[in-house]
Amino acid sequence: MTAGRFRDRADAGRNLAAHLGEFARRDDVIVLGLPRGGVPVAREVAQALGVPLDVFLVRKLGVPGHDELAMGAIASGGVRVVNRDVLEHAHISLEQLEEAAEREARELERREVAYRGDRPLPDVAGRTAILVDDGLATGSTMRAAVEALKEQGAGRIVVAVPVAARQTCEELARHVDAIVCARTPDPFYAVGLWYDDFAQTTDDEVRELLRSNGG
Repeated sequence: MTAGRFRDRADAGRNLAAHLGEFARRDDVIVLGLPRGGVPVAREVAQALGVPLDVFLVRKLGVPGHDELAMGAIASGGVRVVNRDVLEHAHISLEQLEEAAEREARELERREVAYRGDRPLPDVAGRTAILVDDGLATGSTMRAAVEALKEQGAGRIVVAVPVAARQTCEELARHVDAIVCARTPDPFYAVGLWYDDFAQTTDDEVRELLRSNGG
């Protein structure tokens, strides 16, 4: 392993879990992996902490022509979050918003079936939800997931990632109850640079990881 880098997502998850000991074996805690790359990390965290694992599906609604800029998001359970400031600033019409929501809803539904099958959605109401991804660059998808969890009544929201851009970590900290960014290298550049193996996680791998964890 190159110094300062993780071997793979499982290695990153084990490292991350070492920073989350206060949540171990608590019956109010659930670990939620953001698919696809966050699930292998989340699985290691959930196993180390002895708490349940599930997947949390969120689809960012990007501004047309500027997909990295989120005008909203949809998430598991029919949750929709809209950023009114971005809509106004980017002059997004209601029709454009609905088109984006419908397009992303189809992909979200496909992934729900692929990953969860007929299992019910996780109940996060009143619980401590630890949101895990393989890293944070801009943080826009994670921010969308945070807002969706708030809509679902999560009691406490913790964001946990192995590696992140320092500025993104500091910005996101203002919107959650706690945040753990295990490493914040400078310069950061991109999440994948901090892994020796950053191969894309497949739908099959996500299903197997959830199944092997009892999810």
